[in-house]
Amino acid sequence: MSGQLPNCVTSPPLWQLINWIADPLGSQDRYSQKYGDIFTVRLNSTKPYVVIGNPQAIQDIFNQDSKFDMGRGNALAEPLVGRNSLMLLDGDRHRRERKLLMPPFHGERLQTYAKQICLITEQVASQWQVGQPFVARTTMQKISLEVILQVVFGLSEGERYQQLKPLLTDWINMTDSPLRSSMLFFQFLQKDWGAWTPWGRMRRLQRQVHSLLQAEIEERRTSETEGRTDVLSLILTARDENGQAMTDEELRDELLTILFAGHETTATMLAWAFYQIHQGTDIREKLLKELDIGESSPMKIAQLPYLTAVCQETLRMYPVLPIIFPRIAKSPVKVGGYLFDAGTTLMPTIYLVHYREDLYPNAQQFKPERFLERQYSPSEYFPFGGGSRRCLGYALAQLEMKLVLATILSKYELALAEDKPVKMQRRGFTLAPTGGVRLVMTGKRYK
Repeated sequence: MSGQLPNCVTSPPLWQLINWIADPLGSQDRYSQKYGDIFTVRLNSTKPYVVIGNPQAIQDIFNQDSKFDMGRGNALAEPLVGRNSLMLLDGDRHRRERKLLMPPFHGERLQTYAKQICLITEQVASQWQVGQPFVARTTMQKISLEVILQVVFGLSEGERYQQLKPLLTDWINMTDSPLRSSMLFFQFLQKDWGAWTPWGRMRRLQRQVHSLLQAEIEERRTSETEGRTDVLSLILTARDENGQAMTDEELRDELLTILFAGHETTATMLAWAFYQIHQGTDIREKLLKELDIGESSPMKIAQLPYLTAVCQETLRMYPVLPIIFPRIAKSPVKVGGYLFDAGTTLMPTIYLVHYREDLYPNAQQFKPERFLERQYSPSEYFPFGGGSRRCLGYALAQLEMKLVLATILSKYELALAEDKPVKMQRRGFTLAPTGGVRLVMTGKRYK
């Protein structure tokens, strides 16, 4: 029996694609109201994509991850992260690279990084002036970029560090609106007509970043790594089962993947967290009470239950990605009661699951308590993806989020600079707060 394509959206494919780029959450809402929690879209091509917002069907996918290719489903990201990125790999090659990259992001290594995160946060926040508004997302980007440069790349000073910082910021900011993001989705816009065109400028910035990273990798290969704790140094010494290290090209593409996956996303989540904490509810008071009587060591702070729940609820309400990595069936596969042919692309959606009223009553409300009251399964709550493709740096991202919030809230009195609701908008492949959430420091706290 041939596979079925469930609940096909009937509007023209080009119109579906425009909606997907400009309003990825609104279009999912409209389609799910009309077609249910599994439906098929065509995004300006003959190729269908099955969007899945049903937890049981998503559990079926995670349980059968070996039956899908995911790397080739992420081809759109190649111009940014390079062809050797973990995101674009499948099979044995994906397993090898993931194994080499995994150790620095987990376990006792995180304790070393925790102190660095707190120090970086204090350095950035100490520049705030009372009464002077600032954009939370921009400030959080400074912190998250510094964390990546110091913790991942092992750079905190010197000429290369000074050159990389503005280059990386400019490069990432090239897709800071739905319109500017469209060049990632339409191949005809990916033409280098010179430095004055968007794609041309992006390519030039990319080449400069590549050459600086290459120089750093070459220098690091010949220098002493003993005692160094940054991720790059640890990966340089890692070997696979055949005793092989990563090549320079592989290393460079993985560093760029960590930059894109970790810098944008963490800054966005922090901006949303500050937005919700300062909405005039009692969330800030509850957090301060926990922080003031709580622990002082960074790793103990990261285990505080209410702080953890605030971060979990932020990740639930504000998915950074509208969908997780697409899965392409390698052979016929049964998911959610449907049989899908080989070659069918399935797209699990974080957004539709995280807003299900049967799982999250009053889903439009920010209620951290829901995470203190019940446990959610990996197919009911998956802000970092799931299965074999769960985000490699999820533990570091959660640690950074908690420690940045705790460090700032403990020392500074902040308020929203504008009394108006903030909406989500596309920013490259991700979703971010429109305007970045404007805050103002009203004073300092002295415990």
